[in-house]
Amino acid sequence: MQEKKTLIIMRHAKSSWDDMSLPDSERPLNKRGKHNAPMMGGRMKKQGCHCDLLISSPAVRALATAKLVAKEIGYKRNISEESDLYMADIGDYLHVISGVDEQIKNLMLVSHNPGIEEFFIYLTGEMIENFPTAAYAIIEVKGKWSELTSGKLLHYDFPKSAIA
Repeated sequence: MQEKKTLIIMRHAKSSWDDMSLPDSERPLNKRGKHNAPMMGGRMKKQGCHCDLLISSPAVRALATAKLVAKEIGYKRNISEESDLYMADIGDYLHVISGVDEQIKNLMLVSHNPGIEEFFIYLTGEMIENFPTAAYAIIEVKGKWSELTSGKLLHYDFPKSAIA
């Protein structure tokens, strides 16, 4: 029997466009993003979410989201930054995940659209209307991280959902 693992994928919270001179990767969270990231972390905690490893895109908005969520779910380790998660496609996600130690049973990735939505559909086969900012999905996967091809959607949530 293959061992079950949990993969949590999350899109960064809402970012600011106030300073158009900033490079895309340097855009910070806006007021709504600073509110929604910890709120969604609280929802994750209510779902029983925890992670053994949290990997984020190094973009300012993604890393800020990861830090706010980490605080809510009680993640106390360092957040790993992976440049391949910035502007990632399905292959980039699979590459990052394939390097994860098999001892890790609960993995969280914080990244960007459109890649995170495409990866979600690829893994789960579930069609969603969109993967809005601060949305997350909890996906059950089996087997080795390096052989990941599919997963079962356990929970999907986003800030404006009626689930809360």
